[in-house]
Amino acid sequence: MGASHLPGTPRLLRALNDRAALELLLERGPLTRAQLGELTGLSKVTASQLVERLEARGLVTRVGEQAGGRGPNAQLYAVRPRSAHVVGVDVGPDRVVAACADITGAVVGRVEQSTGDSDDPVGVVHTAVVRAVASARADLGTVRRVVLGTPGLVDPATGDITFAFNLPRWHRGLLAALREDLHTPVVFENDVNLAAVAEAQSGAAAGVDDFVLVWVGVGVGLAIMLGGRLHHGSSGAAGEIGYLPVPGAPIPRGAARRATPAFGALAGAEAIRAVAREHGFRAGTAAEAIRAAIAAGARGGPVLDEVARRLALGVASTCVVLDPPLVVLAGEVGQAGGTALAERVQREVATITLVSPRVTVTGLTDEPILCGALGTALGAVRDEVFGSTVG
Repeated sequence: MGASHLPGTPRLLRALNDRAALELLLERGPLTRAQLGELTGLSKVTASQLVERLEARGLVTRVGEQAGGRGPNAQLYAVRPRSAHVVGVDVGPDRVVAACADITGAVVGRVEQSTGDSDDPVGVVHTAVVRAVASARADLGTVRRVVLGTPGLVDPATGDITFAFNLPRWHRGLLAALREDLHTPVVFENDVNLAAVAEAQSGAAAGVDDFVLVWVGVGVGLAIMLGGRLHHGSSGAAGEIGYLPVPGAPIPRGAARRATPAFGALAGAEAIRAVAREHGFRAGTAAEAIRAAIAAGARGGPVLDEVARRLALGVASTCVVLDPPLVVLAGEVGQAGGTALAERVQREVATITLVSPRVTVTGLTDEPILCGALGTALGAVRDEVFGSTVG
């Protein structure tokens, strides 16, 4: 039960104070009872009772002493890292990466495995989660939540996957099967949405309530953050910008519309490699082609100009509806393009629409989807664990 639902003012206040103290311990590191009292504005007696309550619940532990002053040294307290764990999973068509973090957010275990030709998604995820927890030397029973990042649509009503283009064996009913298998809450979230969560927590969108993240990789995806919250849409399809009908690309109809996304065909990896080839830059991937164009200086400018022009069609269509102050370019291509590509997209969007958002490159370089999965899981678990300290 969360603190906002606790009957009776004294219990509610205790729960709020406990939560404030736990957040301070996470943010500041080990503190004494007196320091906690000062930082929360609580009396010495109340602060001492609070620490005793959290210690009895197994949420904080003594980690040493602080020397100084007359009398005995003061005990230092910290959040007990192993009081709860979460697992984040990044699921792709070829591999699965799973990481286990403790309640403080420290990543204590990680595994990576090939999905191969497995037709058993439950088995693949189960193995990854169990191995990640084992590598953390943790007990599966302390895992309070597993968050999986997956390409495609997640139904906001049921939480199940409804469509994953490059994961054909992922289907409705998979969520219930995983929850039953792992005996813990399991949550699916779109991978690009999780990248936006990570960007908001510690990337280029830190401190920004409203922004969109454009993921440019094999395909093109979009995440929308409004008022600090992800916008999923009624069917989970908000941000499926690859399917945006745009000038310069054939508009598929009927059954073909899922297999041939219009904007994705214009601005996805294959299209970008083709643009680069036309200008004499041959590379194995779109990201490598963009890096080669940047390294070539003025000779690579036309490649970046054309890629920016194409991306701007999707960015402008989004921004003229949502009018966000910030657009973050992410994914392998967005990251490879850096400031050179971001500045070109910003200029082009301002040229063709009435809005002129700032366009910047992602501030994250290392596994943003996995970071977003762990961050999402930690937020939920801290709410559960820290919100139930008074019984």
